[in-house]
Amino acid sequence: MQALIFAGGYGKRLRPLTNKLPKPLLRVGGKPIIDWQISWLNSFGVDSFVILCGYLKNKIIKDLDPLGKRMGIDIEYCIEKKPLGTGGALKNAERCAKEKEFFVINGDVITNMDLGVLKLGSSVAALALTPLKSTFGVVRTRNAKIERFDEKPLLPGYWINAGAYLMNKRIFNYLPEKGDIEKTAFSALAKKGFLKGVKYGSCYWHSIDSLKDLEEVDSEVSAELFNKEKR
Repeated sequence: MQALIFAGGYGKRLRPLTNKLPKPLLRVGGKPIIDWQISWLNSFGVDSFVILCGYLKNKIIKDLDPLGKRMGIDIEYCIEKKPLGTGGALKNAERCAKEKEFFVINGDVITNMDLGVLKLGSSVAALALTPLKSTFGVVRTRNAKIERFDEKPLLPGYWINAGAYLMNKRIFNYLPEKGDIEKTAFSALAKKGFLKGVKYGSCYWHSIDSLKDLEEVDSEVSAELFNKEKR
């Protein structure tokens, strides 16, 4: 099985850490984000990886080449000469997608969700969905009296894109040369009924978009969350 990982962003919201280090190489739980991702994907049978990179690409290659040799997996790199957006970056990697179906992962996500649940059926792409978590604590009241405080609860009925996908090669017919995948390909597929959403009610999931996110994940993540990992 093959997986493509977005790893080409500048990580502007994580500066100054990303001035000299690409976001996928920021460390949480003692190792780089992308190392966690590769171990997690490998536990579901993924043994071929394509890293979509551009910004500070040489540092990513320097980190992952030894990892690939240690794990006995194939890692290749698809380089962006200039920023293309997620849709353009995936389109740029069309020649590297060698299987009919493949996983695509955002390079800033740490999760232990069960990828075996993602199935395409007749869809071109299946998106993993995770419950929306409030960014604030919520006050619970009854008759104007405060009963309790819930710290950043999950919001029932609201789901967000978890940044983990299973795709059919037909996705390349919908991708732009440059642009965001959600605004282009996913929007077009949704209108045609070719976009599937798979809800994950209980799993660990966190995207790393800020210094606060990095600190939270670093304190939360542990090998126990990824008990299938092979490193």
